[in-house]
Amino acid sequence: MSKLPWLLSLSLSLLFLSVTADVQIKVTNNPADQLVTAINTNRTASKSSSLYDNPGLACIALQYIKAYQGDCGAIGGANAKKPPEADFVETFAPNCGVQTSTLSPITGRLLGCETKYVSPSEAFSGILMQNKKSIEIVTDKNHTEVGAAVSGSDGGSPYFWCVLFSNGTSNGSFVLEGGVAKITRPGCFSGANDECNSAYPSQVHHSWLYVASGLVALWYVFAL
Repeated sequence: MSKLPWLLSLSLSLLFLSVTADVQIKVTNNPADQLVTAINTNRTASKSSSLYDNPGLACIALQYIKAYQGDCGAIGGANAKKPPEADFVETFAPNCGVQTSTLSPITGRLLGCETKYVSPSEAFSGILMQNKKSIEIVTDKNHTEVGAAVSGSDGGSPYFWCVLFSNGTSNGSFVLEGGVAKITRPGCFSGANDECNSAYPSQVHHSWLYVASGLVALWYVFAL
C-alpha cells in the first residue's frame, strides 16, 4: 500500500495545526491586554476588585496617546501637558466609534513614555508606577472599568503607555457603535480581542515559518 496519501494527510494536518496554534498565540499577544492583566493582578493582591476591560475606554486611551504627537517631553515635569477635556467628546470618542452620550467620568489616568519598548510588566512596574499616587490610582476602589493602550510614535520610538480608569457601568458606558471599536494603527488597545504587535518593533510572523515548513513537507511527499 502506498504511503503517499498517508504522508500527504499527515503533512496537511501538521501544517493546519501549526498555523492554528500560531494564530491563537498572536491573538493573545496584545501588550495592552497584558498591561490590564498586570493591573488587575495588582488590584486583587491589594484586596481591590478586578476591573472590567472596556474596549471603548481603551480605544480612547489610544487616542489620548496620539494627542501627544510623539512628544515624550510633554509627560511629567515642568512641561507636563494633557489633552483638553473637550477632546474626549469632539475627537477621541468619534475616532473610536464610541457613542458620546455614553461617556463616563475618568476617575484615574496613568501615562508614561520611554525611548525603547519594554514588556507590559516592566512598563507597569518601571514606567507607570512611579510614586505613591500611582499606586493609589491603581488600587482605588471607586474604579469599575479600565482601558489600556500602547503605541510607538509612527510605529517607532518613543513608546507611550496609557491607562484610563472610569466608574461607569460595564454595559452602559463607552458603548461602541455596532459593538466594535474602530481599530487604528499604529498602536494597540485592550479589550478588543485584537491580535496586535504594531505597537512595538516588527517581528517575524511565525505562521509563515510554519507554512514554509509545510510546503517543504509537501514537496518531499510529491518527490517520493
